Amino acid sequence: MDSTTRGRLIALAREAAGKAHAPYSRFHVGCAVMAADGSVATGANMENACYRLGLCAEQSALTAAQHAFGLAAITHVVVAGGPMTGGGIAGDDIITPCGGCRQAIAEAASLSGRDIVVISASATGSEVLETTISQLLPHGFGADVLPG
Repeated sequence: MDSTTRGRLIALAREAAGKAHAPYSRFHVGCAVMAADGSVATGANMENACYRLGLCAEQSALTAAQHAFGLAAITHVVVAGGPMTGGGIAGDDIITPCGGCRQAIAEAASLSGRDIVVISASATGSEVLETTISQLLPHGFGADVLPG
């Protein structure tokens, strides 16, 4: 991936984080998911007063991606986030997908037959970690172990 595309995806994830519904934690996370053809779907975390009903940004973006172009087309997942302050997300800590989101990304990787690239960024986009889902979730449980 070239640096222009990478920068655009990080910017889209950061923009999505600004649209999060996070009144309880005030921690906004956005996600941009890119398909092999360059199509992009985004999502943001959505909190709920019943905490366990909240939705992570990655789950939100993966759902949008499934509807837009299908999970099997995904090549990259980009996540960025941080506390909302002064009308924007802030912070230099890299935000990585939680365990449940890693499992969901692994499901998409299983469907696509490719090791999806996961780019995790700080709220400002100044700090970035690029890895793959197999590195983030080694020995993951997937559809390949279920009876056909």
